[in-house]
Amino acid sequence: MINSARLHSDLSRLGRETSMMLATIETLSADEMTAPSLCEGWSRADVIAHLASNGRALVKLIDWATTGDEQQLYASPEARAEEIAALAALPRQELIEKFRASAEFFAEQSERLTGQLALEEVDLHGKVIPAISIVALRIAEIVVHHHDLDTAWTIAEADPDSQLDAVEAAVRTMRAKGAPGMTLVTEEGETWVIGDGALRVESDREGMIEWLSRGQGRHVEANGELPVLPAW
Repeated sequence: MINSARLHSDLSRLGRETSMMLATIETLSADEMTAPSLCEGWSRADVIAHLASNGRALVKLIDWATTGDEQQLYASPEARAEEIAALAALPRQELIEKFRASAEFFAEQSERLTGQLALEEVDLHGKVIPAISIVALRIAEIVVHHHDLDTAWTIAEADPDSQLDAVEAAVRTMRAKGAPGMTLVTEEGETWVIGDGALRVESDREGMIEWLSRGQGRHVEANGELPVLPAW
C-alpha cells in the first residue's frame, strides 16, 4: 500500500507539470505541431501523441501492481508505433484533447495505488519499477518530453522533485540498457553509480536530464570523454 500523502503529493506535482505542458501545447499552431522535436525522428505532434498513448499504457502498470496479473503496455513495438502515428495524424485540437483525456485518466487510476497492492514492483522493458514510483515515472515522461518540444519552456521550470524523478528514470534506463560505467553526481547532492562507476560525470539536475535523455552534454563535466549513451 502506498502512503496516501506521498501519492497525493506526487499527483499534485504531476498535475503541475501536465498543466505547464498543456499550456505549451496550446500555443502551438498546426504547422508548429509538425516541426521536428528533440526526439530523433519525431515531430512535436509525435511527442504529444506518445504522451497521450503513454498515459493510458502506464495504467496497465497500475493494473499489474494492484491485481498481480502481468500486463504488457502494448501488444508489440509495431502496435505502439501505429498508435502513436494515428494519434499524431489527428487534427490539432483533437490531439490536444486526447492528451488531456489521457492525463486525466492516468491521474484518476493512480488513486488505486493507495489500496492493497498485489505486487511491490512491476517490470517495464527490463526495468524494475517500484509500484510507489509509477506516478513518478509519468512525471519523468512529461518533463523529458516537454523539453523535447523545443519551445521557450526549460527543464529549470519543472519542480525540483520532478527533475529528480526524471534523472532517476533516466538512470534506471541506463542501467537496464547496459550504459558504460559512470558515477553521476548532481550539484543538488545526489549520486548514482552505473556499472563500475568508472567515469565521473557532474552537472545540475537540468544538465543531467538533458544529457541522459537526449545526449546534450553542454552542461555536464566529466573526468574523461563522454560516452554515447543508449536511447532513452
